[in-house]
Amino acid sequence: MSNSARPFSAFEWLIAWRYLRARRKEGGVSVMTWISLIGIALAVFALIATLAVRSGFRTEFVATILGANAHVTVLQQPYRNEFGQVVRTIETFDETAERVLMVEGVTRAAPTIRGQVLAAANGSNAGVEVVGQRLSDVQTLPLLAEPEISLGDLTRLEEGIAIGSGVAQTLGVGVGDMVQLISPNGVQGPFGTSPRTSTYEVVNIFQVGRFDIDRVRVYMPFAEAQSYFNRDGVVDELEVLVEDPERIDAYLDDILAAAGPNMLSWTWQQSAGGFLRALEMEDNIMFVILSILVLIATLNITSGLIMLVKNKGRDVGILRTMGLGQGSILRVFFICGASIGIVGTAVGVVLGCLFAIYIDPIFNAVNWLLGGGVWDPSVRFISQLPAELQLGDVLSAVALSLGLSFVVTIFPARRAARMNPVEALRYE
Repeated sequence: MSNSARPFSAFEWLIAWRYLRARRKEGGVSVMTWISLIGIALAVFALIATLAVRSGFRTEFVATILGANAHVTVLQQPYRNEFGQVVRTIETFDETAERVLMVEGVTRAAPTIRGQVLAAANGSNAGVEVVGQRLSDVQTLPLLAEPEISLGDLTRLEEGIAIGSGVAQTLGVGVGDMVQLISPNGVQGPFGTSPRTSTYEVVNIFQVGRFDIDRVRVYMPFAEAQSYFNRDGVVDELEVLVEDPERIDAYLDDILAAAGPNMLSWTWQQSAGGFLRALEMEDNIMFVILSILVLIATLNITSGLIMLVKNKGRDVGILRTMGLGQGSILRVFFICGASIGIVGTAVGVVLGCLFAIYIDPIFNAVNWLLGGGVWDPSVRFISQLPAELQLGDVLSAVALSLGLSFVVTIFPARRAARMNPVEALRYE
């Protein structure tokens, strides 16, 4: 051994390994090693699990928005007709839809009638949003074509209405039952406008997994919706879907140009902007908080190494008198601390990945142990806890943990390297 020894030589690893395996009389060092390792593993596990749930929550949230709503809604700019009435409807809607469908990247353009009405059945009432579309258009909505739960037959939409599971629960109805819809803007008569009341059979009950859709959404046949809402020959809007909704702004100019003059657009990002910004802010805050947790866990390495350096002062003095240089001593203790960080990080990565992969049975077990009711979809808008394991999240957690582990190891390692061998052996 000499001052010119190759960095991270085999003997340095051997010495570090012997120091990590503390003898019984030095059990405090061994305990600190285990505490440091477990602390880092739990911190990395918590970070990866949180990042996975965060990514899954955003993906699920966006998927439910995009699966049952328009990526962009095309609207008529309000204007006054020859009678002085404000008009917001689209007249040549089929021609407009055909032109919009010709835009590159557009996959769906559905003429839509939309209105707010009161639904009544079995003595119960519920405010609902009625969407009038052709059956072929309803079947092209991803979450309506393949919902979480579907009762009845959606293909019978022309014979009745399709309602969300929350609406069905509120009204206490099932497939085949009758629901009364009451619109305040109904029949025009000599004494003004009287409410319009119609009764429809429930032909389908759907659950898409987003509470604010399942709780209020009702689908009605297109022709019936035109008659019910006094929209003869016109529609309220065009529901447009595109190939890449995350880049919706790139499609807007072409869509509006194809739709014609005096048209407005309203994108899914605008309608859900508040939720998305809240999620992004929460993501950043949670990452900072959990990063502090990882930092606290890695500081245990510093405590353990300081104890190790103090206990191994005599050994360091002997090694220095034998010719081992400061660099070798520094690397020995750096290997001790870094090894704890690497092993702890690896264990945390494994636990975090397993949690993200098997989150459903884990969450179901927790929910069962706590008696249920842990997850309330009426508050969180999504019917189950999602998790999506992404390589970038795992790598960021690993980089953070290893980086902090290596940095906090340097101080006690330098202290050991600068130890004066004469002072270390003075009282031996």
